[in-house]
Amino acid sequence: MKTAATWRAGVASDPGLQRSNNEDRVFVDEAAGTFLVVDGVGGQAAGEKAAEIAVQIIPQELALAKGSIEERMRQAIAAANNQIFQLAQSNAEWRGMACVLTLAVAQGDRITVGHVGDSRLYLAWDGKLRKLTSDHSPVGEREDQGELTEEEAMKHPRRNEVFRDVGSRPRDAYDEDFIEIRNFPFRADAAFLLCSDGLSDTVSSSEISSIVETYDGNPESVTKQLVEAANLAGGKDNISVVFVAGHEFMGTESQVLRDARSRHAITRMRRNRTGWRVFVNRLLWLLSGALLGILIWNSPRRLVPRPNPVAATEPAHIPTIVDATDPLGIIKAMGAAHTGDTIEVPPGQFSGPIQLRDGVNLVSEKAGEAVIHVDRAAAQDAGTAFIARGVRSGRLSGFRIEGDDAAPLSTGVLLDHATIEIDDLDISGARDCGIRIDGASGGVLRANFVHDNTGCGVWIGGESGPRLVGNRISENGMQPGALRPGIEIQLPASPVLENNIIRGNGQRNFGSLPATVEDGIRRSNVTDGKGTS
Repeated sequence: MKTAATWRAGVASDPGLQRSNNEDRVFVDEAAGTFLVVDGVGGQAAGEKAAEIAVQIIPQELALAKGSIEERMRQAIAAANNQIFQLAQSNAEWRGMACVLTLAVAQGDRITVGHVGDSRLYLAWDGKLRKLTSDHSPVGEREDQGELTEEEAMKHPRRNEVFRDVGSRPRDAYDEDFIEIRNFPFRADAAFLLCSDGLSDTVSSSEISSIVETYDGNPESVTKQLVEAANLAGGKDNISVVFVAGHEFMGTESQVLRDARSRHAITRMRRNRTGWRVFVNRLLWLLSGALLGILIWNSPRRLVPRPNPVAATEPAHIPTIVDATDPLGIIKAMGAAHTGDTIEVPPGQFSGPIQLRDGVNLVSEKAGEAVIHVDRAAAQDAGTAFIARGVRSGRLSGFRIEGDDAAPLSTGVLLDHATIEIDDLDISGARDCGIRIDGASGGVLRANFVHDNTGCGVWIGGESGPRLVGNRISENGMQPGALRPGIEIQLPASPVLENNIIRGNGQRNFGSLPATVEDGIRRSNVTDGKGTS
């Protein structure tokens, strides 16, 4: 039911400075309290088409569907998803098209949000800006969990990958890993903001907040300023913003409140300059200070005790600094490392095999700029970049591992009875597999990009049970006559796979697994259809 709006909405959508077309779409119906931002995925006309379908179907389905607002929202987004998928199958130019979106429906003092992908909804209240949606992307998930700072996430080369979208495959409205539904109170003195990642990838949340807090009754001014800020930061993507202010919301830095604070300050100063209270307060402070001085003078040992002598200790261990000009710099640093050390590796070209040590973290200072090639003359583990045998803790993060004819790579990372965290690796050119996990290994593989390996992307065997979350595993095992899957699982291994993108590999299966197990993997990840090729 449409009611009189108790909010004001502003809208802006811009192609940005580096795109010739705008694949974003927005929809606003203030009377119905419906607000929608859609970001097309698929390039050129395909992404644009997907976004157009979403803004056409979702408002219609919201009005026609039955049930609670949450149920209607799920049905509307699922209807758009399946329409996009069906059209993509009928037109080769639209293959792969999809979109991400954030839908907000305001009803009275509640806001219900339906969200898929990496567009966002922020709530502004009491001078603070809060992000209320999760980013369904490998990098965004790490940012939400505090593993990456906002600045690191904004600069990450894989920032735009998502593991949830609308349209890439058929969906049911109640699929567990599809639509994120949020419901929260909306006060009259609050505001909320929906935006595509063209804003959030270039303008920090503190900058967004500072612009929102200038709101003085003109929502279009806020959206215009936000688009301008994104373009000033490079405008590398389409930028869409919907800003909705409650009828009592006023920015803390609006001209109206600044004038009010100024008048209040003048009034307070005039009142405080006169009266006997000022004289009494100053006299009390003077007497208190004199009394405290007497106490300190008479009791120095009690009030200011002498420090105890400090026993001599051994100098603190300083981890070895990696020489960026030495191909063996990482190997030397690992040899000198102690348990608990974190070795930060500068950009450069380094040689493997590199033996990881228990309790030692090895981290590239800049993701993808510390590159590992194997030394074909190595006496042991030749052809493997990183090896972890019997390592029970530690982290490997941010490296690029490459194989080529000059330095053939067999395996990017080998885990053998090891439990470590592996994240943000870029692995290509491996002839056997990008990552091999064997023995009774565990740990977490998060936000890695395993691609263009002749062999499989990830091989998991033995009694291993690692957790794979938010990885992209694509274009592996493509050699004619020797096709292999993106992830190959050999029982009794029992990995947990969640929100990974596993597409475009030589085989679509996951090893010789029962159909029920494969179906479970497909429900929890973005994959190709069933089959072996």
